[in-house]
Amino acid sequence: MSMNEMNEKARNYFTLQEMIAELTAEAEAIKDDMKAYMVENSTEELQGIGWRATWHNTTTNRFDSSAFKKAHGDLYASFCKPVNGTRFTLNPVKA
Repeated sequence: MSMNEMNEKARNYFTLQEMIAELTAEAEAIKDDMKAYMVENSTEELQGIGWRATWHNTTTNRFDSSAFKKAHGDLYASFCKPVNGTRFTLNPVKA
């Protein structure tokens, strides 16, 4: 592939990323409208043709690895293992 093709691919990537951000914002706005409707109607569940929405409080327990590391650093270190991988980044550069 030529550098011109790479430039075009990068431009297409950034265009798609912008479209994704716009569509994500639009989808979030729809969810917010539905949640507002549920609040106004004091309901935790809605169902329509081909869809169902629920919105309620939940409680979960998550492991606080930072606090554990601070309190038990040696034990934390004995359970850590290095993981190798690769990372690709593509960022716009102002001309």
